[in-house]
Amino acid sequence: METIQILIADDMEAHRRRLERIINSVGNLSLIGSAKSGYEAVAYAAIKKPDIVLMDIEMESPMAGIKAASEINKILPDTKIVMLTIHQDNNVVFAAFQTGIVDYLMKSAPKQEILEAIYSAANNQSPIRPIIAEKIRHEFARIKKSEDQLTHFFKIIANLTPSELEVLKLLCSGLKRKEIAEARAVELETIKKQVSSLLKKFNRNTAREVVEEVNELNLFDIIKEIS
Repeated sequence: METIQILIADDMEAHRRRLERIINSVGNLSLIGSAKSGYEAVAYAAIKKPDIVLMDIEMESPMAGIKAASEINKILPDTKIVMLTIHQDNNVVFAAFQTGIVDYLMKSAPKQEILEAIYSAANNQSPIRPIIAEKIRHEFARIKKSEDQLTHFFKIIANLTPSELEVLKLLCSGLKRKEIAEARAVELETIKKQVSSLLKKFNRNTAREVVEEVNELNLFDIIKEIS
């Protein structure tokens, strides 16, 4: 079996030493470098051209490994990058995969799982691990829900009067009813009626619910442009 050349990138010496022991315990794996930062990882990769990079995420900066993975993928598209990290945050996971990495597992993974990840990457057979698959399913569900809400809210906004749209914009900017009345130079009772109409159209009980949902969908930015 052809020797697989591996580069380690991790700022923690204990983690580097553990990975070095794992790699050195197998005859057809060859350690060609051990970087302590994302910057070093890119430099090592450019010079030594590894088959596999075992990359930590948080090194000299919280996203150093992700930045390094992106750079390595640009200059060495055939090099396979496996993230070994403690991070399970969805945003971090998706940011990592956007760089072109092939696998993502915890630093606490047992030796055999790390070796399997190396061989799978080398053979272009890296799996979508259950934890990642679950995150992807949740993300797709979140996007679908967000898209449905966006469509629903746009339909409502299309039926708002110009005055209601302006009141909604001011509510979303944090103004109270009295402040809106002063800003628009109208009676407070007029604003109360317009807010009541907004609640009815959005089918919500309080203005706070409407504001939270509109701001969560970033509709406020769109409303500012069109109002």
